[in-house]
Amino acid sequence: MQFQINKEKILIIDFGSQVTKLIARRIRELGVYSEVITPKDLTKLKKFNDIKGFIFSGGPSTVTSLKFQSVPKEIFEKKIPVFGICYGLQLIAKLFGGKIKPSKKKREFGRAILLKKNNSLLIKNYLISKKSVWMSHEDAVVKLPKNFKVIAYTRDSKLTIIENEKKKIYGVQFHPEVTHTDNGKQIFKNFLFSICKIKKSWSVSSQKIRLISEIKKTVKKDKVICALSGGVDSSVVALLINKAIKRNLICVMVDTGLMRKNEFNYTYRLFKKKYKLNIKLIDASKIFLKRLKNISNPEKKRKIIGNLFINIFERESKKYKDIKFLAQGTLYPDIIESRSSTGSRTSKIKSHHNVGGLPRKMKLKLVEPLKEFFKDEVRILGKSLGLVNKINFKHPFPGPGLGIRILGNITMERVRILQEADYIYINELIKNGLYNKIWQAYAALLPIKTVGVMGDARTYENICLLRAVTSEDGMTADYFSFPKNFIDNISNKIINNVRGVNRVVYDITSKPPSTIELE
Repeated sequence: MQFQINKEKILIIDFGSQVTKLIARRIRELGVYSEVITPKDLTKLKKFNDIKGFIFSGGPSTVTSLKFQSVPKEIFEKKIPVFGICYGLQLIAKLFGGKIKPSKKKREFGRAILLKKNNSLLIKNYLISKKSVWMSHEDAVVKLPKNFKVIAYTRDSKLTIIENEKKKIYGVQFHPEVTHTDNGKQIFKNFLFSICKIKKSWSVSSQKIRLISEIKKTVKKDKVICALSGGVDSSVVALLINKAIKRNLICVMVDTGLMRKNEFNYTYRLFKKKYKLNIKLIDASKIFLKRLKNISNPEKKRKIIGNLFINIFERESKKYKDIKFLAQGTLYPDIIESRSSTGSRTSKIKSHHNVGGLPRKMKLKLVEPLKEFFKDEVRILGKSLGLVNKINFKHPFPGPGLGIRILGNITMERVRILQEADYIYINELIKNGLYNKIWQAYAALLPIKTVGVMGDARTYENICLLRAVTSEDGMTADYFSFPKNFIDNISNKIINNVRGVNRVVYDITSKPPSTIELE
């Protein structure tokens, strides 16, 4: 566990909630630095000088069991404000002598109407009369702890917001961090500035100079190798390190043959000519297609693509004997997930998309300049570094590439068909001013063929599925509602211009229950 020193911060204690990352983002959006730690990390904490407030997250545990996740009671003696959310509220109530009961009759999932009972700094300019909030709990506080008072309630939860004003301890049963709660950011604003009295001191764009300086101090005159994919994360890492150490950075681009049409060549030319990066190209497309022959299981595909990528990168890195550092585009959510996985009950849905996670066994020291940042913050950094919008605001693209957008067997012909269909789709989104309104969009090939009629002749060809979702962070998503004329137009363009496709369908499933990618 490493904290940013000499920086005022809010510490978020993660009890395993699926949306803990959103709390950290909300805090940073308000101009305040935040970090996420586990309850175990908290017990090791010795210095509290720069901590201006604690936030306890929600989580799958219950304080009604004999053993439950908790925090040292000494935390409440530090005179540092505490704010509990969902499980965090229940934990506060439990530790201060309140009563919590599991109740199937009074469980709340989804929207609820919050009503005011008393004034509080926590709800200043927020709860004038009533508000729609997002609930997700089965346990409920049924007896108020001593010296606490109720601030707000819902029909099924009489103690929805509680506070101990003297000790500056607050708790809410709902989730102000999710977009489903109306103006939940105001609650965080009140906690930060009215209760914690913290000042705005965090802005992403101001971090560029610090990051470049830290890279210089760490790397000195040694060489760094970096896997450059052309995505925003690896691109920002490469530009940061290049500004710090110039020609001592070696970027390796591996062509898997599973990129979008023309994307690999565009990325190479851009970084070589515009940004003057030292780039080594490796064409491994034939090897990838050979290894993926007759492989239809999505998990096997991911492992083959990921392992082969790593093997090729390792082999290339050994050609440079004087390299001491490996650059990775690790983001803050990656670190949060790796920490919380030890203490939460989150289930594994599928292997991570990113095949760029390279092994530490390479005996190279890691350089991870983005490990404090969220994806939207990385884009702000990219803009400050002069990264072109085409890459900086590119939709998320999975590490295995088109390999997991071709359902079933992967062949050179199916790759060609999908590249052509996807190229038309993405360019039409850009042409119609829709691309930047969408979190992620792509075309996929389904593993079945259907009968069609073209020019009075029978066809038996592929189904092309189109997907486009709106989201804030990729954790939840809804399908994008296209105008009918756009759907009509894109269907006609793909079928008329891509040999091998005779049917186009649009996926109108949200996440959950589905995932954004098909595999």
